[in-house]
Amino acid sequence: MFTEYQQKLRERYIGAAVMPAPEPWRPVLDRRTPIGGLLGVGFAVHPDSAHDLVMVVSSDGHGLFDAVTGEKIARDRDPDPDTSTPDASPELTCPGLGPIGGTPVRIAGLFGGGLHSTTADGWTLDVVSPEWPHDRVILSADGGSHEGPAGGTWWHIFHSAYSELRAVGFSPSGLTLAVATSSDLTLWTRPELHFGD
Repeated sequence: MFTEYQQKLRERYIGAAVMPAPEPWRPVLDRRTPIGGLLGVGFAVHPDSAHDLVMVVSSDGHGLFDAVTGEKIARDRDPDPDTSTPDASPELTCPGLGPIGGTPVRIAGLFGGGLHSTTADGWTLDVVSPEWPHDRVILSADGGSHEGPAGGTWWHIFHSAYSELRAVGFSPSGLTLAVATSSDLTLWTRPELHFGD
């Protein structure tokens, strides 16, 4: 049974509609990028542009995306079976491809691991499941306390009612936010970190 506090919290999350992430966050693409059989994702940095990169591991191989533009940079449909999934490595890595070829990339998702849940300038990501097994992704600027109504200091930015959530988190730079499900990838980006005055 739920306590009164838990019931109110549950109702707060259920009542919060999915809404756009606040400024300075912007979606990388207008819609989710479909990736069937997605197993996990990881971050790297482009050696030339310094853009965040997102590496996707799926049952169809590996892909590498520019997290600022959404452009698919590299694709390997037939990775080495010995390193095609992160569970082959104690560090949960897969070999990078394209401009990060030869560099191991940590992958979070079906096989474990995790992405950053906070940024240096105070953004927080939480996954809540008031109607399990459907997960909701909450972005907040209040340290994860989610006080007050949605849209003030916290935003319900993603509702995984159709696919299994695989990984949610920020890039190490704090400039990219990724939500990966078993069927797609959704990215947000921002131009810079912003610390209070």
